[in-house]
Amino acid sequence: MLTCNKQARPCSCGGPTQDKLGYPLLAKEGDVTIGGAFSIHMKVTQPPLSFTEKPAYLKCSSVNLRMALRQFRFAQTMIFAIEEINKSDFPLPNVSIGYRIYDNCGSTLTSMRAVMGLMNGGEWAVTKSCSGQPAVHAIIGETESSLSIVLSRTTGPFEIPVISHSATCECLSNKKEHPSFFRTIASDLHQSRALAQLVKHFGWTWVGAVNSDSDYGNNGMAIFLSAAQEEGVCVEYREKFNRAEPEKVMRVVEVIQKSTARVIIGFLAHVEMDSLLEQLSLHNITGRQFIGVEAWITADSLLTPNSFSVLGGALGFAVPKSNISGLDTYLIKDFWETDFKCKEKDKGSSSERACKVNHDLDELKEYVDDVAKLTYTSNIYKAVYAVAHSLHSVLNCSDSLGCNKTKALTPKEIMESLKKVNFTIKNGEQVWFDSTGSAVARYEVVNWQQDPNGLIEFKPVGYYDAFLPPGQRFVLRTEEIMWPGGNEELPVSVCSESCRPGTHKVLQKGKPVCCYDCIPCAEGEISNTTDSTDCVKCPEEYWSNQNRDACIVKNVEFLSFTEVMSKILVFFTVFGVLLTLIVATTFLMNKDTPLVKANNSELSFLLLFSLTLCFLCSLTFMGRPSQWSCMFRHTAFGITFVLCISCVLGKTIVVLMAFRATLPGSNVMKWFGPVQQRLSVVAFTLIQVVICILWLTINPPFPFKNMEHYKEKIILECALGSPVGFWAVLGYIGLLALLCFIFAFLARKLPDNFNEAKFITFSMLIFCAVWITFIPAYVSSPGKFTVAVEIFAILASSYGLLFCIFVPKCFIIVLKPELNTKKHMMGKT
Repeated sequence: MLTCNKQARPCSCGGPTQDKLGYPLLAKEGDVTIGGAFSIHMKVTQPPLSFTEKPAYLKCSSVNLRMALRQFRFAQTMIFAIEEINKSDFPLPNVSIGYRIYDNCGSTLTSMRAVMGLMNGGEWAVTKSCSGQPAVHAIIGETESSLSIVLSRTTGPFEIPVISHSATCECLSNKKEHPSFFRTIASDLHQSRALAQLVKHFGWTWVGAVNSDSDYGNNGMAIFLSAAQEEGVCVEYREKFNRAEPEKVMRVVEVIQKSTARVIIGFLAHVEMDSLLEQLSLHNITGRQFIGVEAWITADSLLTPNSFSVLGGALGFAVPKSNISGLDTYLIKDFWETDFKCKEKDKGSSSERACKVNHDLDELKEYVDDVAKLTYTSNIYKAVYAVAHSLHSVLNCSDSLGCNKTKALTPKEIMESLKKVNFTIKNGEQVWFDSTGSAVARYEVVNWQQDPNGLIEFKPVGYYDAFLPPGQRFVLRTEEIMWPGGNEELPVSVCSESCRPGTHKVLQKGKPVCCYDCIPCAEGEISNTTDSTDCVKCPEEYWSNQNRDACIVKNVEFLSFTEVMSKILVFFTVFGVLLTLIVATTFLMNKDTPLVKANNSELSFLLLFSLTLCFLCSLTFMGRPSQWSCMFRHTAFGITFVLCISCVLGKTIVVLMAFRATLPGSNVMKWFGPVQQRLSVVAFTLIQVVICILWLTINPPFPFKNMEHYKEKIILECALGSPVGFWAVLGYIGLLALLCFIFAFLARKLPDNFNEAKFITFSMLIFCAVWITFIPAYVSSPGKFTVAVEIFAILASSYGLLFCIFVPKCFIIVLKPELNTKKHMMGKT
């Protein structure tokens, strides 16, 4: 049975009489005393000055009876652990532990009163003397971080170790400000980072954040916001309030109602969460995905008829439940004895009545159910055993000799010893403190679900263990999670939809980085991942596909024989060759006729041969360019055309000189006989051969991948190598053509029935017109059309020479043979 203290006067310590201090709710004497501070009541009008044997949670008015029961069980758990140690031979075989447990009613003022009572003691103090030492050697508590900070700062100068079971604020890890603070729970540093990882895991990049306006909420949310930024998660809004600001709760509700974020991070104490839940239920705000923290995610006080419509599907981190054998039985038995004021028959005293068999067990049902759900009790159990093990070390305890009870204990020794404790409790859990005085971070991921009977349950769906190696710390069973509204589909909470491959993100002006527009990649650039921040340029010989999500090899363009244009050009090439052969055959069959003889048959046959080569050289411009084809096509073109024009020039000079030779005393024809004509053709052609050799030697043409005209394709063409060599070849052909035109023009009016100079003049006009037109067309036509223009110029000029020079002759030979006579040729008919 728990004993409560009666009012007594405080010890004056030889000084002026102090004001009356708070007195413990529960107390027991011992060789060593451990203090306890718990928020059994959240709101009272004034601190009680005296207590009866009935626990105060049944007398004072509390905000929530379920919360009061929960906090009182923490005190009972502390007593259970102390009594278990006192009955055991280890770790303190001959030392008894006493306790002084205060109810601070969740108030800073009352908490300060409790701390003063723990430190200074009173007339009830077990020493009954003023030794100058604190009345307790260690303190278990507080429940909340804000009150723990008050407790730690107050006891810090006296180096009294404080061990909290549920204060998680990362600010308490600062050993400069809180050197004597320890806790059997992890700090919010791990929980806040785990929250950011959880949000990122489900692809929620657009969230709202609400926290308690306290050390716990503000520090925890600050860590979360920093971790969320590192994970690429944006926060649409951040609101905070405390339990004394109902007007701010309404503002938070309005913000949540207007927001587009479907996920809400609630870094709240259970009291603030209770206030927020009440208002969300009243305004029928449902369908949000809440992500909670250990302070409220498994809080039974939130289980109301309307709470599941708001919090159904909530996810969060909870302190793992730990089974301490014998604890459940102890808590239920103690409740039975204190609530019904009875004992078991075989153990009761004469002053206590026996328990009836017909007690209304409905009163006990809720209590039994809650005991099974306790999570923080094991942390209190560990805290008590941590103090016991540190005492074991300080008092030099051994199994044979026991503990050195004569040693003077100081809180500082216990504090220093706590830093080194490392032990295992009876359920197999290992207990030790890290450098910040915190326990290793281990959390269960729980999900608010409804069982088939409609009862709300906190179902474990994963865990987070900071003790494991990176990559193994976070495990989730996503298939077991129930989402808000009973949906099986993962809710979506993003400011902007994901950008598909082929697009990239462009931030919206004045908005967070999670708000963006998806802009297609430019031509030649790709993005092959979702939510790409920029596009990557394809390699030089690659181009983006239509979707802009992959680089494909550029099409290589050249004038191939399989194209329609090439087939047409090949047709006219072959047709030109056939016409030339027909003309040559006709001339050969009529080589003895006056017309053929009069037109220099030797040069005519050489001209027909060169025209055949001119037609055929056009074929070298088709097909895939190679090193040899590039060199051959230009040299073949240059030499064959010079040979052709040289023959025409020779014929023109012969015509002109022939009429000059008819003048009296003229001996000019001896310089333009057949040998001289052949030599002139060879000489003119050799000059072109030398130009081509120099071109091929110095800087020959070569195959080139032109990627400038078209970005999406490669033009495979023959680069000129030396532009000077190319234009020298063309210029020499043009020079011979100009000379030929001038001589033919001078001889056009010479008397003769068949003056060949007229036809040569006309052929040269066509030739020059074609090649003058070719130059701008050649420069401006891109890709394979450049080659096509060059082939067209070759064919057009070849046909021009063939038709203008030989068709009139063939017309007479074939259709007007009567004109093919010497008299007619001499103009005597």
